[in-house]
Amino acid sequence: MSEFLYSVEREFAVPIDTMWDAWTDAAALEQWYSPTALSVLPESAVSEPHVGGWWTVGVDVPENGFVAYFFGKYTEVTENVRLVHTLFYTQDAAAFAARDVSGDHHRINIDFESRGDSTWVKFAQFGELPEGQAEMAQAGMESYLDSLEAFLTR
Repeated sequence: MSEFLYSVEREFAVPIDTMWDAWTDAAALEQWYSPTALSVLPESAVSEPHVGGWWTVGVDVPENGFVAYFFGKYTEVTENVRLVHTLFYTQDAAAFAARDVSGDHHRINIDFESRGDSTWVKFAQFGELPEGQAEMAQAGMESYLDSLEAFLTR
């Protein structure tokens, strides 16, 4: 479960408190946490940024006829420095509602660094994926960060 899969990083022209809120406020996640061509399923985002708190989001994928549901628990929360949470994935709404955290999962590390008037963010995923899937996941996360950029500049 601890195999490094990929990371993406970017610097944004916002203060660190703004960046932290974008990653930890459920209403903010609902606005941006999807690839640029997709959107978050309304009312699917939850963020309880404390150890043991929930993190959830559903991404609507209408061209493929499903919703990609992601959920997990925060395992490390250091304000304005680091978020770590588990990541479970399903396309089943009932499984998403049940939030069973007993199975195989990934680990997500999100690191933050204030750089004066800007903030650097690094997203890293650990776990296991079939051959070639890590590259696709990395490209997808780059698109998520494009969505974050658009959200932050509104």
